[in-house]
Amino acid sequence: MTSKPNAIDVTDETSIHWQQDMSYGQYLHLDALLDLQHPLSDQHDEMLFVVIHQASELWMKLCLHEAHAAAQQIQADNLRPAFKMLTRVARIQQQLVNAWEVLVTMTPSDYSSFRDSLGQSSGFQSYQYRELEFILGNKNAALIEAHKNHPLHYQHLQNILQAPSLYDICLQLLSSRGFHIDADILERDVSKPYQANKSVEQAWLKVYQNTEQHWDLYELAEKLVDMEHHFHQWRFNHMKTVQRIIGFKTGTGGTAGVSYLQKALALEFFPELWSVRTSI
Repeated sequence: MTSKPNAIDVTDETSIHWQQDMSYGQYLHLDALLDLQHPLSDQHDEMLFVVIHQASELWMKLCLHEAHAAAQQIQADNLRPAFKMLTRVARIQQQLVNAWEVLVTMTPSDYSSFRDSLGQSSGFQSYQYRELEFILGNKNAALIEAHKNHPLHYQHLQNILQAPSLYDICLQLLSSRGFHIDADILERDVSKPYQANKSVEQAWLKVYQNTEQHWDLYELAEKLVDMEHHFHQWRFNHMKTVQRIIGFKTGTGGTAGVSYLQKALALEFFPELWSVRTSI
């Protein structure tokens, strides 16, 4: 008689899992999450457009969670946990970069078939993106005006604008560690755009020239550079994706489109961490 392999009976195990108090779908609120995609046209590619942007907003939510926590740790001179958080922000940014690779499978004809459905909505109106830029140091009060019709978002962005950026906090740390930072930097109006300063570059230069003595500050500097590097990649891919799909048309929200995004590529959050490399 030929023996038969023992069959695996998963009935009981499956029953146990489904009778638990908390299921996978319940924990993630999947019913609500998967009911948020409502294309306004009957065009196939609009679902892609909606999902990519919703997923990007979720990644940005996590970026903000990590960036705010990292700022608190740096302010407390507790750098080790901050390193993991900053690394996580950079890796999340890589996910945002990769999202453009999916979006570019949409052709200009695909996009034009539903573009009118967007009305005046634009990625420029993403309040999470604006908050992230403010945290990293790209302070520009005029950019808040796009959110004036939404009082809660408007006030929150005002609060972030008036708070020290991640870089401001890092420079305060350098000063507390004994590095000379000009008083006009330490006491500056943090709601204004940051301007590169020679004393800051000299402080970072000392860190890079004596990495053994200042290893944690050296690692902090490199984490910041890594994060900004990924942000630049995101900006570049954004610009090229827009150019590839709509050319040099005006953006849906009335922005200048590609030309505006090209100008944004020149912005730097941590200028001295780039310029100091010439002096090392």
